[in-house]
This record gives sequence, structure tokens and C-alpha cells, in this order.
Amino acid sequence: MSRHEDLQRVLDTGIVAIIRASSGDQLVRVARALFEGGIDIIEVTFTTPGVVEVISAVRKELGNKILLGAGTVLDPETARIAILAGAEFLVSPCVNLDIIKLGLRYDKMVMPGAYTPTEIVTAWEAGADVVKLFPADIGGAPYLKALKGPLPQIRVMPTGGVNRETLRDFVKAGACAVGLGGQLVEKEALEKGDFGRIQQLAAEYVELMHKARA
Repeated sequence: MSRHEDLQRVLDTGIVAIIRASSGDQLVRVARALFEGGIDIIEVTFTTPGVVEVISAVRKELGNKILLGAGTVLDPETARIAILAGAEFLVSPCVNLDIIKLGLRYDKMVMPGAYTPTEIVTAWEAGADVVKLFPADIGGAPYLKALKGPLPQIRVMPTGGVNRETLRDFVKAGACAVGLGGQLVEKEALEKGDFGRIQQLAAEYVELMHKARA
């Protein structure tokens, strides 16, 4: 699919599941649990050991059932490796214009992280499809609402600080989607291999998103 079709898929689902772990062994099963719970946008971070193999394995296992991306991408070299491994979108904790340029070159969606108005506008003008507000727990939904006042045209995805209690507030403040990490893929569930718990939480967050948007 094209970058624009991938973007629409993210906007429709409204949730990007962020998988972080000290080992890549279980992450394919985590991705399947998330998918079975209703979340089909999945980001695997480059802080995961063997992440390239994990991305390839998830792509082979689930194919086009999910939209698979790479997170914690800090430079264009890493971005290209991620794309070759099968990543369909790129997420960064910061604004790197070369990553955005590379994503545009290969028709891949890019979601750079930014916090200040200047950073957010810089990323948007460079061609970012979505700007990840990070860390969103600093300032919370009121900060997002304040940003969206003068910048209503920019698609913003808060990441960090989004949970059961705050998701609705972020959506009402103008979030086009949200990024969910440890609140969705709990460390304890990951350590125990409790994939049923992960699937259950995915389903709960999907329902919360539907209600928040209603």
C-alpha cells in the first residue's frame, strides 16, 4: 500500500501499539495477540535485541493483516535497514529531517517525535505524516489542546501518559491517534507469556477509542 493508504489505516484504527522488550523471542506472539485483540498497527522498537529479525518474523507471520513499523529510529541508516526488514512506517523520538526525507523517498509513513511548537511545525513542514507528541505525559491533554489551537492542521499522536483514564481526554483534545506501550503490553504479562492478557487489553483499548470518538 502507499504511504497515504497506510496513514488512513492509522487514522481509522487510532491506536499504535508499541512493543518494547529485552528479548525478541516472544514478540511475534505479542503481535498476534494484539492483532487478535483488534489492534492492527504495531511498532517494534529498535531498542529490542535482534529487532531486524523480529520485524522480518512478524511480517512473515502476519503479513498484511497488520501495519508493521519500526520505532526508536534515530538516523536514516537505521531507517533504511528497517524498511528492508519489512517495516512500513518509521517512528522516532525526535525530529531528524534526513529520516523524514528517506521515508518520503521510499513512500513510507514517518512519525517523528516532537514536543515544542517549533519542533512540531518543523517536522510537519518537512513532510511528516503524523507528529508524535512525546513525552505526552508532560503537559498531558491540556498541553495538546493548547497546541491544537494555533496548529489545527497538524496531525498529532500523543505517546507517553496515555492510559485508560487519559485516552478520552487526549482524543477530545485533538489527537488523531495515540501511541500505547507499557499500558498495553504490560511488562508482567510479557515476562509471564500471558498473551491472553495482552489480547484482552488490546480489546479494551479498542473499545475505549470507539467510545472516545463517538
